Amino acid sequence: MLLDYFWVFAFMVISLLFAGVAVLLPFLLAPKSAGVTRESTYESGMNTIGSAWIQFNVLYYLYALVFLVFDVEVIFLFPLAVAFRNIPGMLVLVEVVIFIGILTLALVYAIRKGVFRWK
Repeated sequence: MLLDYFWVFAFMVISLLFAGVAVLLPFLLAPKSAGVTRESTYESGMNTIGSAWIQFNVLYYLYALVFLVFDVEVIFLFPLAVAFRNIPGMLVLVEVVIFIGILTLALVYAIRKGVFRWK
């Protein structure tokens, strides 16, 4: 029993060491430079025109967030279909219908709040 926990702990330590080395090694070995060229904005090899601090319309972010939410939730349907494929009964169908119903309610809420209205 304790041996099982030892392997879990060992893998946790190894993964933390691996991640720590992956973060610290470039910090220690990468060449460092300072100056005006380092601080300048680089965009496709062309000199920038104007300020790099421009404001985007918040609707871009709302579209991105709504897309991300629905995309991730739809991805959850695939493992659900695979895992519950062999279970008989209507329980799985009811769970999927409830899940899609929650998605539909979120979409209706976003539409009513005017997220998809372009101004």
